[in-house]
Amino acid sequence: MTERPIRIGNQTAFSASTPWEPFLYAAKRGFDAFEWFPDKKEWGEGWEVGDLNPECREKIKETAQRHDIRLSVHAPWWVNTSRPEDKEPLEANIRFAGDIGAALLNIHLHLTGELDHFVFSLAPIIEDLEKAGIDLSIENTPLTSPEEFNRLFARIEDWRTPGMRVGMCLDLGHANLYASTRNDYLAYVDRLEISVPIIHLHAHENYGDGDSHLPLFTGPAAQNPQAIASLVQRLEKRRFSGSVILEQWPQPPSLLDDARDRLGQIFSSVPPLSR
Repeated sequence: MTERPIRIGNQTAFSASTPWEPFLYAAKRGFDAFEWFPDKKEWGEGWEVGDLNPECREKIKETAQRHDIRLSVHAPWWVNTSRPEDKEPLEANIRFAGDIGAALLNIHLHLTGELDHFVFSLAPIIEDLEKAGIDLSIENTPLTSPEEFNRLFARIEDWRTPGMRVGMCLDLGHANLYASTRNDYLAYVDRLEISVPIIHLHAHENYGDGDSHLPLFTGPAAQNPQAIASLVQRLEKRRFSGSVILEQWPQPPSLLDDARDRLGQIFSSVPPLSR
């Protein structure tokens, strides 16, 4: 078994009847991680953090503690820390993360300007999260390259303070869609410098033709799971510890159980590196 704590969980989905449905499923089925993703759609499906009052937030926190579920919050995908108009919704998500006892907040890397502008915008966010004891992960999109993450974390390293926990959220499906690594997310990972700390993982599949968020082992890995095993080996070399989030609400939901169980077996079968 790996020496590092790996937790596997699922996520809210706009397609679920309520945000509670996937969460209560996670608690019932023994998942030990869960991600709250406010993803309100223009046509009304989904939810946003303002929909959950203090009583709801306390219930989430209590349920997670009782079932030993590590919580994370995925800020709305469109939130860009470099835009002043996104400051208020981001702060609302940080408050929500604190209220429910989340361990991590995830944001997308939006490079609409200079990299230094994005890095500069992170400073007050990291300060607020450090005070709340919340980690920050920054996620690759289908448009962001491994080299941009290499440069990002080289810049972050310039002003990293002791105990500051900031890392990358590796999104497998997005890596599989990136133009020069299409249908080869392992190539994306291999282009990341070892100094880029991967602290969170979004796990879903596609065939390189769109962000379809197929459950693990129902896309290309249904025929050949070797790429998943190779990914786990790479994560072990990077001493990955954190949550693996299955980013879908499939029908039937038992596909989540299958993905969790098979992925857990693969993690368990890879010997951890000696310290």
